[in-house]
Amino acid sequence: MKIRYLDPLERLEFELQHCQEEGLDVAAEKIVFEKLLNSITAENEQKVRREATRILQRLNKMSLAVRHSFEPDELETIAKTQPVQKRNPAVAFDLDCDEYYDRILGGWLGRAAGCLLGKPVEKYARGAIREILESNAAWPLKNYFTAQGMPSEILRKYPWKQRGGLESLRENITCMPEDDDLNYTMLNLHILETRGGYFTTDEVGEEWLRMLPVYETFTAERVAYFNYLGGIRPPESGRYLNPFREWIGAQIRADLWGYVCPGEPQKAAELAWRDARFSHVRNGIYGEMFFAAMIAAAFTESSPSVLVEIGLSVIPENSRLAKAVRMTVELVRNRLDWEHILVALSAELGHYHWVHVINNAALTVATLLFSQGDFEKTICNAVMGGWDTDCNGATAGSVIGVIQGARNLPDKWIRPLNNRIRSSLKGFDNSTFTDLAGRTVRAAQNMRDLTGKGSTLNTQDDF
Repeated sequence: MKIRYLDPLERLEFELQHCQEEGLDVAAEKIVFEKLLNSITAENEQKVRREATRILQRLNKMSLAVRHSFEPDELETIAKTQPVQKRNPAVAFDLDCDEYYDRILGGWLGRAAGCLLGKPVEKYARGAIREILESNAAWPLKNYFTAQGMPSEILRKYPWKQRGGLESLRENITCMPEDDDLNYTMLNLHILETRGGYFTTDEVGEEWLRMLPVYETFTAERVAYFNYLGGIRPPESGRYLNPFREWIGAQIRADLWGYVCPGEPQKAAELAWRDARFSHVRNGIYGEMFFAAMIAAAFTESSPSVLVEIGLSVIPENSRLAKAVRMTVELVRNRLDWEHILVALSAELGHYHWVHVINNAALTVATLLFSQGDFEKTICNAVMGGWDTDCNGATAGSVIGVIQGARNLPDKWIRPLNNRIRSSLKGFDNSTFTDLAGRTVRAAQNMRDLTGKGSTLNTQDDF
């Protein structure tokens, strides 16, 4: 049985790509990989996979030996590479006010709506998405996807996402269907409720094993899950034979840390770092820290451009992610048309895999800046950009949801959710968003009572 993301040949393919992105010469290994693919038969399959594993181990060791001073993994070193002059102090925010609950609820609902919008077309490039929408006169995107009115040849050419795609069409929506983009938000809420604000990365792994079915994990998370089961503890759980270690998986886990640290972006980034290092390294970690800080700051700052600068303040200044974000800021500043922005982003960052953190983070930043606080435009532009559509729609929707609060979000996008979400997480299926928001408020209050506002969290796991 071949298990996705754990198969040695699949991992070797993406490890080669990862090494190339780091500037390593893997031309010889690519030739060997092609020969392995072409030589595989039913009789030698196990031998071929053992050889692929051997090459994977060597490449992984070679890649991790490359220690760029501008892209560290440890929190103390990350702090030394942040743009010091741009650090933002904590801003007091009342955790007992009704507005906090409404803003938290706005984040949950905005995240769900953006995720639901992008779910049917996840993985498709922007050209394919445009062809789908134009086939039933729905371009540019202004509502949830629908199959009604679409030609049969388009439906055959572009089938909806297998996992939850049909349930996410406008005519079929009854609630928020299960999705990893929301599973991790709920799982992180559980971690805070059971472990408190001083949780360790090891405890993150323990709760994954207790709460999260392995087949509801993907890419880097599935590899880290497998590694942890085998006794490989963090941070090695995210490094060992994990070619997806700088993909988007950690970034989609950022939101809860921002929700519970309103006005405290640095503190949110610290929590995000604890979570991210279980499954990711370098830019994979920075993606979660970046958006956690932005969401935390969104409680006290409404300008997307200022939020982006705050996000940049918590990650290494010369990292590839920071450079891509700064490039995106300049791109949006100088372009008036969304399509031209997408063309330029694709030209600059299209070499990354469609699930990589750098291109998707840049696209999310672009839609937040370009859409100027309009919720509908923000999530629709994110999805029309292609790549990881549900992740980008979810993160962008979460940021604007926090800024605007639930009571100000368009009914058109929120009502179809019916205040209900499905999940395979133990104890979370058929949760209501209102209950999740209330629990988030209580978790934030408990954490502040225990740690004190603005306190520096312990940055080392207890081994």
